[in-house]
Amino acid sequence: MVVTITSENFESEVLNSPNPVVLDIYATWCGPCQQMAPVFEELATELGNIYKFAKLNVDESRDVAIRLGATSIPTFVFVKNGTIKGKEVGYMSKEDLQVKIEKHLK
Repeated sequence: MVVTITSENFESEVLNSPNPVVLDIYATWCGPCQQMAPVFEELATELGNIYKFAKLNVDESRDVAIRLGATSIPTFVFVKNGTIKGKEVGYMSKEDLQVKIEKHLK
C-alpha cells in the first residue's frame, strides 16, 4: 500500500513512522514520474512489510518538497527514524530502486 503524503500528515506518516520510509516526490505532468509509478507500486507490494512507501505530489505539497530539498522530479527520499538517510533523483529500473532502498535504509 502506498500512502499519500500531504503537508498535514508529513510529520506523522514520514518523520514519526516506525518503519523506514521510501518517499516518491512526483508530479502528474512529469513523464519520468509516470514511468516510475508502476515500478514504485510493485516494490510497495513486494517490500511493504519492511518499508512504508509514500508519494507526495509536488504541486499539492510544495512546502514539504522544498523542505526536503527536492529540486527535480522524481525525487526519492529515504527516511529512517525521522532522519533523511539519502536522496536519489530521476527514472531508474525496479532493480536499481530496490538497491537504492536497501543501500539507504538497511
